[in-house]
Amino acid sequence: MTVSETAREFFEACETGKGWDVCKAWCHDGATFSCQADALADVGSLDGYTEWMKGLLGPVPDGHYELKAFASDEERGAVVAAGIFHGTNSGDGGPNPPTGKTVATDYVYVMQFDGSKIRHMTKIWNDVPALRALGWA
Repeated sequence: MTVSETAREFFEACETGKGWDVCKAWCHDGATFSCQADALADVGSLDGYTEWMKGLLGPVPDGHYELKAFASDEERGAVVAAGIFHGTNSGDGGPNPPTGKTVATDYVYVMQFDGSKIRHMTKIWNDVPALRALGWA
């Protein structure tokens, strides 16, 4: 399996809320995570992020992604995926009761590989407009 195929399978599992039990197949133990967004300030591991995504689908049960671009940089051992997350806050579990508001928020994943598995992922995302759209900020 190529790193591009690995990244694509990880991306699909992560974005559909499969959580770490499924996503760990494509990652190194102890894989790290970073994001310069307040909503994810306390998340420093990839297992923590995949569980955060799984949890997001409670208050946003129709959450789904629209993949806009996907590219592999073999020289740097990285794969980049750009997408738009869409969903409606219609389920329980968010910071407020369900608002019925929708979101369409752009984001990018930069997945760094060590060999055939992901060792680090950076998420590039502006959380403030997304949280406002859902009625959470």
